Amino acid sequence: MASVRAVLFDFDGTVSTLRAGWEEIMRPFMKQSIAGDKPLTAAQEEELEREIDDYIDQSTGIQTIYQMQWLADKAKEKGWNESVLDPWQYKAIYNERLLARVNERVKRLGEGKLQAEDYLIKGAAALIRELHGRGIEMYVASGTDHPDVVREAEVLGIAPYMTEIAGAPVGKAECSKEKVLQDLIRDKGFSGAELAVIGDGKVEIRLGREAGGIALGLASDEERREGLNPVKQRRLEAAGAQWIAGDFSRPEDWLSRLGL
Repeated sequence: MASVRAVLFDFDGTVSTLRAGWEEIMRPFMKQSIAGDKPLTAAQEEELEREIDDYIDQSTGIQTIYQMQWLADKAKEKGWNESVLDPWQYKAIYNERLLARVNERVKRLGEGKLQAEDYLIKGAAALIRELHGRGIEMYVASGTDHPDVVREAEVLGIAPYMTEIAGAPVGKAECSKEKVLQDLIRDKGFSGAELAVIGDGKVEIRLGREAGGIALGLASDEERREGLNPVKQRRLEAAGAQWIAGDFSRPEDWLSRLGL
């Protein structure tokens, strides 16, 4: 088995849990934005909640702006809320609500009340240091806005080990994960088994497979930061992940899968 020369990590849910629980913020925000003040029947409410849950489940890992595009389209389609915003307006409101939670976590880290390990998937930092020591180039790609990903990677202490950190470009609907992979293949010359993608969402797994690289799934339980999340495991299996684990607590297994 050939050894990898570059590893592309997804960030949220794969390395970091600073944004764990984002679904708890997006779900009621979407419901309120679609329903407005209209009193829904029990059947309508149940159907709307199912549609939102299904969409959140299948869209994990894509840029937030695309999720907000779906929200705008759904609000128009239902016609229940007289005030339908554009996707960028929805994104601004959602980000403000999510960042209130994230900023509180970052503040507690800065005050020393919590340690970086409290918001890292178990074993992530150790594996990243090990790969860095072996001369493996590492990249982070995320659907979260670029400045936020950089800040959060710095707060968690992993930024110095990364060759590049790429988040979603602010104000643009572009897939950062796709761009980083394309750059690695085209500009760096990585191909096939030289390139590995590690992530907890179907987007990066699909991109990794399409690039001919090794696509490894991280079915993380973001609350416990260790162990397998069966919902993510099923999602990653369907996306074509070649191997799945719940955390990085057994680095020897990951190194073996990377041919190292």
